[in-house]
Amino acid sequence: MYVYSAVAPAQGEMTSLILPSADTAMMTLFLEHVSQTFSKYFIVMQVDGAGWHHSDELVIPSNMRLITQPPYSPEVNPVEHIWDDLREKHFGNRAFPSLDALIEVLCQGLNELADDPERLRSLTGFPHIVNVNL
Repeated sequence: MYVYSAVAPAQGEMTSLILPSADTAMMTLFLEHVSQTFSKYFIVMQVDGAGWHHSDELVIPSNMRLITQPPYSPEVNPVEHIWDDLREKHFGNRAFPSLDALIEVLCQGLNELADDPERLRSLTGFPHIVNVNL
């Protein structure tokens, strides 16, 4: 199980998918989902150096461009701050009886964030992102 998430910091919106693997096929599926979810925008998505983010077989929708963040700098990626918040508020010092129970808590946390635009803006609204004038 892998969680793919994207956030629009200025809008205070996010979307996530829980998928069975982390690979080019799943990334392509996720990019299409993000493209459709934010179809009224031109999307600039920051990605890290994972191989499936840069595969020649990756299909990038026409309303999207991927930019690579600097190596070893997860702190500049807004989505990493979402994960920090989820770990702190939903997963600290917990053991789960099953994967289904963990996924239930994960979905609850993701939905809470998605339903709270101000919190999303606070966690992810870095000046170098929200002040970009395209």
